[in-house]
Amino acid sequence: MNAHQLTGKDLLKIGYVPGKAVGTALALIETAFKEVSKEEQLILLSKVLSSPSKYQEDELWAPLAEDLLPPKQEEVTPLLPGAKDYVIYGAEGIEAGALKQMDVAMRLPVTVGGALMPDAHQGYGLPIGGVLATQNAVIPYAVGVDIGCRMSMSLYAIPPDILTTQPAQLKKLLLDNTRFGTATFKNPQDHTIMERNEFADIAVAKGLKDRAFRQLGSSGGGNHFVEFGTVELHDPENEFSLPTGNYLAVLSHSGSRGLGASIAGHYTKVAMESCRLPQEARHLAWLDLNTEAGQEYWLAMNLAGDYASTCHHQIHQRLAAALGEQPLAVVENHHNFAWKEKDADGNEVIVHRKGATPAGQGVLGIIPGSMATPGFIVRGKGDANSLNSASHGAGRVMSRTKAKQTLSLPQVQQYLLDAGVEVIGSGLDEAPMAYKDIRQVMQSQQDLVEVVGTFTPKLVRMCGDEKYMEKD
Repeated sequence: MNAHQLTGKDLLKIGYVPGKAVGTALALIETAFKEVSKEEQLILLSKVLSSPSKYQEDELWAPLAEDLLPPKQEEVTPLLPGAKDYVIYGAEGIEAGALKQMDVAMRLPVTVGGALMPDAHQGYGLPIGGVLATQNAVIPYAVGVDIGCRMSMSLYAIPPDILTTQPAQLKKLLLDNTRFGTATFKNPQDHTIMERNEFADIAVAKGLKDRAFRQLGSSGGGNHFVEFGTVELHDPENEFSLPTGNYLAVLSHSGSRGLGASIAGHYTKVAMESCRLPQEARHLAWLDLNTEAGQEYWLAMNLAGDYASTCHHQIHQRLAAALGEQPLAVVENHHNFAWKEKDADGNEVIVHRKGATPAGQGVLGIIPGSMATPGFIVRGKGDANSLNSASHGAGRVMSRTKAKQTLSLPQVQQYLLDAGVEVIGSGLDEAPMAYKDIRQVMQSQQDLVEVVGTFTPKLVRMCGDEKYMEKD
């Protein structure tokens, strides 16, 4: 009897079960045993069915053997039985959810150190305000979705009273020279960042290049902003060689836009597929930096960080041109990133700062409050317990949902009026009351940074309806 007469029903009679294996068996018979009798075909298939593991390395029968074997159990990497020690700054103001997330992160087998900043609150994977050092591993969700999000400030030799004498002109400058959320410039300014090799060499980046160009020089939504305010320099030994006193300042906060978000999403999925962890730690899946995926993410992460910096530079360049002045000094620092650094023993570690900023010895940075509370130019003290880190802001005390549910527009408008701040755009979820007391946060990290100057916001633009927060 010819092979073509063998059917699936024949296989079911000898013990096969409906499924992929039946199709694979019939295909193999048709390919290699077409001239063999039906009886001999069934004998061969019975042998594979009875001991499929014996045929896993067989050149012909391996596909059928794999279909017949039970599905492989996904190997889950266990967490350490207990969390490694880490320092918490401002513990009294940190919610239980953030502490729980940090405890889980400190149980990863690749973790070698950590710290929790005083602005910490619950996020995904690593809490916002979490600092995590790992051994030769990078965790996309410990970096964050908005890769390389940063603060940038320009100081000007313009009398700060321009904020009260020419508020309409400054407001027009913000409206004309900034874009938020889905709004972009019709003619983006080109930049050498778009010529980076990563856009050609990394598949996910290549597919994002056009979108990245369209969003050049713009800011994201949420808590991102561009604002005019005043800076009072306190330290006569400041790095800018400027006299103490008051200066007009522009402060911006934004990240890597759609480029960073898409890179984060892609490589988080790659990490979670290759690094299976218990349910409570699944978002902390890592990429080994010795692997192709790990190296690729590292390059893509740095591309996104440099792109975010480029967007800030263009924002400040546009405003400088509109003001007709060049800045006296510029300060920039970033969070949502991973750095290769040395630990106290001189070993290289990967330091993730998700909503935390570098504060190494002498490193300058900006720690903002909210739209109506002070921010601070700071100098890092290089505290080893914090992994040379500090907070990236005040941190939320209310979720966005809770803020919308509990705060009212008249209440927020009165707060802004009392603070002497005008806001273009935004919403209740970014109200000052939704954030922790920035002065208390700064008090909790006196060992980490010293204050060089204080920024006071006066005219703030954020994403949203331009009339939403405006005063009548």
